[in-house]
Amino acid sequence: MRFRLPRSLLSRNIALLVALVALSQICSLTVLLHFVQRPRIERASVIFADYVKLLDAALASMPPDEGRAAAARLDARSAPPPQVAAETHPRLIDFFRAWQRDMFVEALQRNLPADLLVRWDASHDEIERAANGDTAQERLWIRIHAAGKPVWIALPMTADARASGITTALWLCAALALLAALTGYLLQRHINLPLRKLARAARRVSAGETPPPLPVDGPTEIAQVSRAFNQMTEALQQAEATRALMLAGVSHDIRTPLTKLRLAIAMALPRGSNDALVASSGSYLDQIDTILQQFMDYAGSGERETPQPGDLNALAGQLVADFAGLGHEFEFEEGDLPMFEFRPIAVMRLLMNLMQNAANYGRTGLSIRTWRDASAACVAIADRGSGIRAAELERLKSPFSRGANARTHSGGSGLGLAIVDRIARLHGGSLTFRDREGGGLEAVVRLPLHPLSAGSDTASQTPRA
Repeated sequence: MRFRLPRSLLSRNIALLVALVALSQICSLTVLLHFVQRPRIERASVIFADYVKLLDAALASMPPDEGRAAAARLDARSAPPPQVAAETHPRLIDFFRAWQRDMFVEALQRNLPADLLVRWDASHDEIERAANGDTAQERLWIRIHAAGKPVWIALPMTADARASGITTALWLCAALALLAALTGYLLQRHINLPLRKLARAARRVSAGETPPPLPVDGPTEIAQVSRAFNQMTEALQQAEATRALMLAGVSHDIRTPLTKLRLAIAMALPRGSNDALVASSGSYLDQIDTILQQFMDYAGSGERETPQPGDLNALAGQLVADFAGLGHEFEFEEGDLPMFEFRPIAVMRLLMNLMQNAANYGRTGLSIRTWRDASAACVAIADRGSGIRAAELERLKSPFSRGANARTHSGGSGLGLAIVDRIARLHGGSLTFRDREGGGLEAVVRLPLHPLSAGSDTASQTPRA
């Protein structure tokens, strides 16, 4: 199974912090056991061995009757205690208790003569009592000599061989590790807060809005990123203002000579003398004006329009009626859509461009339908034409791209679908194409139902082209 790192920076830093704390605790515990506990146990075993050897020598030197009486007072027995079977599933909390106990028994056996045997006694009842914290029941059975015979006596376990201090240290280490992880989590959340604000601001910029400046009073690295983002946003605002001013000038400076040229042609040629030339010249001027308007529409695409609650079904129904008056009958299938915020003029331009494309290139089987899909309002404009495939239309969403069948339709500049795609993305939505079942094409626009933020004052005050 392949190991995957956490995706978020917060989870990665927390995981790294927990791993470092755990590693430091393991190293500290290893040092504690090897350089602190082991020497203590060795010293305790030496002292305990001297005590056992002294007791063995004292009982061996007594007269037989006195030796047997003294052994009886020590609850001596001639039969050895039963061997203790290892636990099948030892608890983690008993690991250090067993480790210290076994080390003490081994060290004690090394410091005793070979005929003085050591055996650990932990019957089932004593194990249960030890699990409940009654460590006073822990005993060592040692074989010594009394009245010339080997007997087994039980001696209490020394405090140095018990793991109560280690257990406390383990709980303290676990608490410190948890505290360190919690502290790191809170610190990382505090650091991630400016990053979340930056992400939200970047999404607003991509939607054509102007977010307020980000604060630059955080950590140095975050402050540098926020300052750079503020500078980028300011540069984009200046570029937008310059573009709008330039487009306004282009619109004025070109349309004024066009109007004069149209008037000059009409005045230069007497009525009825050359109507074909006048009509042809007027048609060319209309094409220039249409192309100019498409450039203006693409440059604007509704960024400076304020979103407001509206009825998409009502807007689509109005356009269906308008196209019917022009001789293009659209079948309208109205879905259940709630009122939601969108830019009405921009969305109307979006629908008009798609409906005009369907009427120009599809001509038959024209339809428009709306429906709700989760948190998005969907509208589809379809036709039964056979001139172009959906895959090619995806390419035509790029500016100035025109299909082969567009050559028969003058007056365009290849910006129609680019305008539609830009308006859809401005609303946080999308434009997709798919081949219609039974032949033809269907263009689907998805617009989110969540409220949109209005443009900033700076954007709304930018001169319109």
